[in-house]
Amino acid sequence: MLQWKHLGQKRVTMDIDIWIYPVILMVGLVAGIINTVSAGGSLLTLPMLIFLGLPSAEANGTNRVAIVVQTMIAVLAFRNKGQLETKVSAMVMLPAVIGSVLGAFAAVAIGDELFQLILAVTMVVTIIFIIWDPTKRVGADHRLSMSRKLLGLFTFLAIGFYGGFIQVGAGFYIVVTALLVFQLSFIHANSVKILVGGTYVFVSLIVFGINGEVNWALGLLLAVGNACGAWLGSQIIMGSKTKLIKWILLVTVLIMAVRLVYDVVMIGR
Repeated sequence: MLQWKHLGQKRVTMDIDIWIYPVILMVGLVAGIINTVSAGGSLLTLPMLIFLGLPSAEANGTNRVAIVVQTMIAVLAFRNKGQLETKVSAMVMLPAVIGSVLGAFAAVAIGDELFQLILAVTMVVTIIFIIWDPTKRVGADHRLSMSRKLLGLFTFLAIGFYGGFIQVGAGFYIVVTALLVFQLSFIHANSVKILVGGTYVFVSLIVFGINGEVNWALGLLLAVGNACGAWLGSQIIMGSKTKLIKWILLVTVLIMAVRLVYDVVMIGR
């Protein structure tokens, strides 16, 4: 299958070999495990799509197909257990969606080299937050003050823009905000992540799709891998291997970040 790859301001054609498909499936599986036992599956999938030859914007859009599918499954699971949090979700939904539309348009317009540099920095910052895990400061549900509501609205506007632009680790930041600003329980914070994050990712996917920046075949294949990984992750989370997975993720992400910067430097020569 023929794809496009951007190099500077030029476009060159390139072939996607058949071996890439099982690689996408396996990366999706690993990301699904990571999303279940921790967070940050896109820390692997987005740079890997770029390494496999997709332009940055197309990789960004394609990665969202799997996120939307995985979110739909998660919403059904939360609904069946009666754990969907709708009050805070409804409050922050609009600013998050507005932010995501703006972020998605910015991502489509930005050049490949600049996006890869931003992605590399974002990956390092996000993995540090995930390892540090400020979500341990879990609060209890209580009435919100007006100042907290305003802070939450502006924070979700920013998260929405970030999610629309790059998405990597956005779910983690939603959970942190829901816990520390809105003082929700951990289960309800994750419900907000699923409802709000899933909605704005879907809207941003439409923006990428309209601009022709989605490889639907690879995105659906990635989604299949995510679904299988989520099931495996649910088995792992019952054991004691979650800390090991976080440290493996840290090392892998740092290597990928260095590779992204290296590619940009080499292209610039």
